[in-house]
Amino acid sequence: MQRSTLLRGTAVTGAFAIALTLTSCAGSAGEQAAPATDMPIGAVDLSADCPATVVVQTDWNPEAEHGHLYEMIKDDYTIDANTKAVTGPLMSDGEYTGVNLEIRAGGPAIGFQTVSAQMYQDDKITLGYISTDEAIQLSATTPTKAVFAPLDISPTMVMWDPATYPNVKTIDDVKGALSSNGGVWRYFDGSAYIEYLKSAGLADASILDGSYDGTPSNFVAAGGKDMQQGFASAEPYVYQNEVSAWGKPVDFALIHDAGWQTYQSSVSVKSDKFDELSPCLSKLVPVLQKAGVEYYKDPSAANDLVLKLVDEYATGWTYTQGVADYSVKTQVDLGLVGNGPDSTYGNFDDTRFADFYTKASKVYSDLGTPPAAGETAEDLYTNEFIDTSISF
Repeated sequence: MQRSTLLRGTAVTGAFAIALTLTSCAGSAGEQAAPATDMPIGAVDLSADCPATVVVQTDWNPEAEHGHLYEMIKDDYTIDANTKAVTGPLMSDGEYTGVNLEIRAGGPAIGFQTVSAQMYQDDKITLGYISTDEAIQLSATTPTKAVFAPLDISPTMVMWDPATYPNVKTIDDVKGALSSNGGVWRYFDGSAYIEYLKSAGLADASILDGSYDGTPSNFVAAGGKDMQQGFASAEPYVYQNEVSAWGKPVDFALIHDAGWQTYQSSVSVKSDKFDELSPCLSKLVPVLQKAGVEYYKDPSAANDLVLKLVDEYATGWTYTQGVADYSVKTQVDLGLVGNGPDSTYGNFDDTRFADFYTKASKVYSDLGTPPAAGETAEDLYTNEFIDTSISF
């Protein structure tokens, strides 16, 4: 049955983000009967150093951007539709690693609160998807440290009707085009990147509308006059092929290209658990890297699981085979996933991280939610567990 269209959000700022931390936390699929794990342990043995069940809290409903996780349990799993979680033997190169992997949905499954807040409410969570901007903003209250970057470039973008705005090619063109045509840029209220764009002179209050609710209705009703935020790896396909009231192409520009270069959905640990988990992470992070490479070689089985989970979780998230296929291709074609500036998949670029930390710290300080006192960019991430030989 077709459900209501719910599209993806991004990092939020200020009081709104903090308020989201007050909602209740989800339960654990690990409390149910886990899949059989009497298989022999292969070349990678996580059983001595990692939790018996490695729990990963994602930041949204199941989707192709999370495919590297589902790649590790795609053939043997147990679904808990009540808690919106799936558990299975954690596999690497087709071999059992001695532990289970539990993947939890985020977004509506956790009351739209931040992943970092969820991690601090539930000690069973081993790892969480936390974007760099969230990590900086909440470092004083729920500090985290990133250990693996599944996406090199954030898919967050602004999109527009190319028939209405044929001369708009980049975000530099957006402000003038909207101003002259009386349109607005609709976004999720509190989106962090908007504050940066305002400070950089790329947007101002006259063209901004924070009323975006994740549905296409207002964009369609504007008939091409307005622009809207989204994910480059989803909405262009959805609006052309699945929003019948629109049914035509959109153009877009990545927020990354305007200078807001966050690492989206970085796999992270609570800062106070970093030392304890380091022996586990030294073995687990290369497994995550390999799973990502394998997923993008052949995403079919993992995407089958993604689609099954979307159907069984029934959160209102509409996600089809067409979107999943488009997402994988677009992630690769646009370089959203890949080796970045070097020959390694999943690591963080030191210069880029430091530059982003400076920009984001100013934004959040101006909003009244500064990063932790005395903190540096290096406190928020590490490449020490990355296997530099693993690449696309």
